[in-house]
Amino acid sequence: MGPFTVRVQPQRFSAGAEIDALSSNPACGAVVSFSGLVRDYGDSRDVTALELEHYPGMTEKALEAIVAEARRRWPLQAATVIHRVGRLSLGEPIVLVVVASSHRRDAFAAAEFLMDYLKQDAPFWKKEILADGSARWVEAKHSDAQAAERWQ
Repeated sequence: MGPFTVRVQPQRFSAGAEIDALSSNPACGAVVSFSGLVRDYGDSRDVTALELEHYPGMTEKALEAIVAEARRRWPLQAATVIHRVGRLSLGEPIVLVVVASSHRRDAFAAAEFLMDYLKQDAPFWKKEILADGSARWVEAKHSDAQAAERWQ
């Protein structure tokens, strides 16, 4: 793995191990991470799992382009983006973004940028699996589009 890594995988990841891997560079003054989990919406949806589909090859290229844009905007030392696919139960990790930079503001901004663009532009298709066994596709959220627009 190089200093800028993108992985799409069904396997769980260790956020701690990924953070440690980027923390070993003495030029890094800040390492910022975000770990997203499959959540219980706490409403009447009765979601028990999430199923994510993607097109191998195309998805990785799209994520690499998002990381390249973050590198263009901020002086980053390293970044790791991991997104899981397949069937994920409530509480399981789904995405990890780790960004290392010499300065905290750059690391925070780049991590937030990466997450906003992952939510908006990453080519994943999500289905909610309901308690009765049925499934429904998750629609894109207007709030995700608004979050990405602020970086224009």
